[in-house]
Amino acid sequence: MTSTNKILILGSGMVAPPCLEYLVRNPKNEITIACRTLSTAQKLAAKFTRTSAISLDVSSTPALETHIAAHTLVISLLPYLHHPAVIAAAIKSATHVVTTSYISPAILALAPAATAAGITVLNEVGVDPGVDHLYAIKTIAEVHAQGGKVRAFYSYCGGLPAPEHAMNPLGYKFSWSPRGALLSQRNAARFLLDGEVVEISAGALMASAAPYFVKEGYEFVAYPNRDSVPFREFYAIPEAHTVLRGSLRYRGNPAFVQALADLGWLEQDQREWLRDGMSWAEIQQRAIGAKGADESALVARIREVINFESEAEAERIIFGMRWMGIFSSEAATVVRGNLLDTLCLQLEMVMSFGPGERDLVMLQHKFDVEWADGKMETITSTLELLGDPNGYSAMALSVGVTCGIATQLLLDGHPALKKPGVLAPYTNEICDPIRALLEREGIKMVDKVLV
Repeated sequence: MTSTNKILILGSGMVAPPCLEYLVRNPKNEITIACRTLSTAQKLAAKFTRTSAISLDVSSTPALETHIAAHTLVISLLPYLHHPAVIAAAIKSATHVVTTSYISPAILALAPAATAAGITVLNEVGVDPGVDHLYAIKTIAEVHAQGGKVRAFYSYCGGLPAPEHAMNPLGYKFSWSPRGALLSQRNAARFLLDGEVVEISAGALMASAAPYFVKEGYEFVAYPNRDSVPFREFYAIPEAHTVLRGSLRYRGNPAFVQALADLGWLEQDQREWLRDGMSWAEIQQRAIGAKGADESALVARIREVINFESEAEAERIIFGMRWMGIFSSEAATVVRGNLLDTLCLQLEMVMSFGPGERDLVMLQHKFDVEWADGKMETITSTLELLGDPNGYSAMALSVGVTCGIATQLLLDGHPALKKPGVLAPYTNEICDPIRALLEREGIKMVDKVLV
């Protein structure tokens, strides 16, 4: 290691400040924040010592390669689609890379080149993925060390408004891109249940949501998230007949998201008829083929399009549409010529966190364990983290600090992390040091044996 660690952070969103705050504690670190808008990066950099700002358009490969080459390590806090380009640039200059995102096929395809370049590409060091791995690996190792077998593993996580601030039709507020949040609820899912692989299509995902108890005071529903099947191997639990990782939402949210999809609002394709000057009601009329743009005509058509499970559910969702402005005669601002981005701009305005409001990160693992004597036992491991209205959100803190800790360990040359290739925290050797430092920051999952 050189005497100075030059760190490039790509992105200046909510995760960046707690990550920066952790990294500037080490006097050897010099940090550059790169953002497309220079003033945004400068505003953030001004809050920290040994931190500077630059303007960078990551779509410019020459500029990206030049700036990455000037640093020891690059942290990509950009949307996951940009990570492969960042890694490819880092390979050329032998610069280490850290991301908080899942290892995608595109990232995995770069593993041989990363190994040959002698760089570490460390991924999945946020909260989900990230903190979830740290404690899943811990408990599984403890069970195995005592001669037990993990027969079933369930893990659910939700980034939500605190219950007292969730009083809107979606039961949700956006601390990050509404687009990303909504589309995450439109992914297909695979998981292992009683030894069989179960697949759920994107269109059926919200209908699969079911009540799920985590702790008193919350009314959650849960649904599967992406592909859980590989985690039987990743977590070294070949004995497990059930492996399911999923997401938490408040009761009523999945049905509302499904209604938005049924009414066309989650469509990403451009619509030639969608033009500035159209009212929200006119857009909804055109999207569902209603006879008119008045509310009565829209409601009548919505009742035909959506198969509501009850009249109470119909009234709840129609009220929510009205609250969001879908029946309004006001002109909508059309974004990118599609319904999803047009809706997302509206949701940013009506469903963002306000002053004094706080968020919640709820994460729980559940392990069904069979001990050597045949006794069955259920162990839970739970993180309930509330944001600070005057400081960091729970999501920003849990992702940013975890990323900062993992980055520092890599820079310090920790042998488990400073290995060439594409890595994720799936082993005790990687998880233990990150988890120990994370607990010093007040972020900890609490174990409980259910009786």
